Amino acid sequence: STLSALVALSDDAREALRRDLGRELEGEWREAYEATRANRFEYSPAAKGARRLKNVALGYINSSGAPDAASLAFVQFESADNMTDRQGALATLAAGTSDKRVAALDIFYNRYCDNPLVLDKWFTAQATVPGEATLDRVAELMGDPAFDEGNPNRVRALIGAFASSNPTGFNRPDGAGYRFFANFILATDPRNATLTARMMTAMRSFQSLEAGRREKARAEIERIAGQEDLSRN
Repeated sequence: STLSALVALSDDAREALRRDLGRELEGEWREAYEATRANRFEYSPAAKGARRLKNVALGYINSSGAPDAASLAFVQFESADNMTDRQGALATLAAGTSDKRVAALDIFYNRYCDNPLVLDKWFTAQATVPGEATLDRVAELMGDPAFDEGNPNRVRALIGAFASSNPTGFNRPDGAGYRFFANFILATDPRNATLTARMMTAMRSFQSLEAGRREKARAEIERIAGQEDLSRN
């Protein structure tokens, strides 16, 4: 159907739009970035707005395909005096393929491995990278020594972020994202029913999907609901 075709193309269309906006307005994005680049941490609405604008501009410069985008992001990552700027740069690098991506992820991991709440951001940055391939990365990260299925914050940072904040990765047309998520819910529910009930809200809008995805999502929801010892939550 036309609707199915539009949904199938929507992910590519969004990235194409970001690329076009990045290229057509690259001069403006660079002006905005340079105007806010030297902004140091200050707890005020103006400073918060400047940090937000800086990271939005960086994202569009990156989407434009500019050859220096990864270098800009890495310099920001290394020189940041606040987590907003460092995390924004990390997210930009994590979504790319440059060698600076690996370097930034390693630096962040080693720098904050003793700070659980900050390390959660490392997992989320990778779980929310757009695209179907992210599912494999999420599954791989579940085997990382720092991932603890008994830690609700860590679970939400990886599995929860993937399901609720990565529409292109979670809503894969082959239904693999739904199967992965359902398997995790069924395995985790006996240990933490409150957590799994909260995470299941990622599926609550399944009826708004196009027919192919909707039926695959419905099948996984029904598989979960059919579990004999499913918690009341």
